[in-house]
Amino acid sequence: MSEILVLNTIDDYNSFLGVETLHPLVSMTDFSKIKSIPHRRKRFEFYTIFYKMKLCGDITYGRNKYDYQEGTLLFVAPSQVAGVDDGGETPEPCGYALMFHPDLLRNTPLAHKMKEYTFFSYESNEALHMTEREKEIIRGCFLGIEEELQHNIDKHSKAIIAANIEVLLNHCLRFYDRQFVTRKVINKDVLIRFENLLSNYFESGKAQQTGLPTVAYCADQLHFSPNYFGDLIKKETGKSAIEYIHLAIIEKVKDQLAETNKTISEIAYETGFQYPHHLSRMFKKVTGCNPNEYRAQNAFQESV
Repeated sequence: MSEILVLNTIDDYNSFLGVETLHPLVSMTDFSKIKSIPHRRKRFEFYTIFYKMKLCGDITYGRNKYDYQEGTLLFVAPSQVAGVDDGGETPEPCGYALMFHPDLLRNTPLAHKMKEYTFFSYESNEALHMTEREKEIIRGCFLGIEEELQHNIDKHSKAIIAANIEVLLNHCLRFYDRQFVTRKVINKDVLIRFENLLSNYFESGKAQQTGLPTVAYCADQLHFSPNYFGDLIKKETGKSAIEYIHLAIIEKVKDQLAETNKTISEIAYETGFQYPHHLSRMFKKVTGCNPNEYRAQNAFQESV
């Protein structure tokens, strides 16, 4: 396996592809104008959006192989690794790549919004699969950015290009929302598996051994990236993944309070809390009362 090619600048990638750099901080590449692309694993130190327009095999993204299907968008954040490393090349590629360096965003409204575009931290198998209408919109956004890059750089260039990229990313947010909705059957299955995972976590004693379940742990067990998993749960339930976990924890604690005579400290340690007051704080935040008050209320209701 050859060494990973580190791409620090937009020009580094353009030089790799053999195309001209029109702007030092942003580039729009039309792959149909390139005869072939050498295969190489690359670490991108800038944001990249790949739009694949025809099938041409697998790529490696992170540690996984990804069937890069026709009509999908794949998002790569700075310091992520992507690409194949088999000594071959892709002849007659077809699609686009939009690259923009974080420095382009400085002092622009988009800089403060990048954290909203969580899809840059999704895994490759969580790519955006678009409808025909959505493909047309994305191609239009790409062409608009490409058109602006044909102008000489002036004091307006940065703001105009950043604004166009923001429109593109906002469309991607909308399309991901649609993708979550159209995959509701799959999402329901994920939710069921999430609930079972949490139930087994407590029943197996894992909480007492390793502490409270985290979003990262649950996402990994269900084979999702934490960001995609969190967005999926939010779209499906209206609650964040951590809120959902906290509700499951409190339900487990309620069972213990109602069905056993264990102390609050014993229940806290069994459910993964490091200190009993951490349990009391979470319990009151979720239920509005502390564990002892809940136990007393439950005992009164049963005695009536």
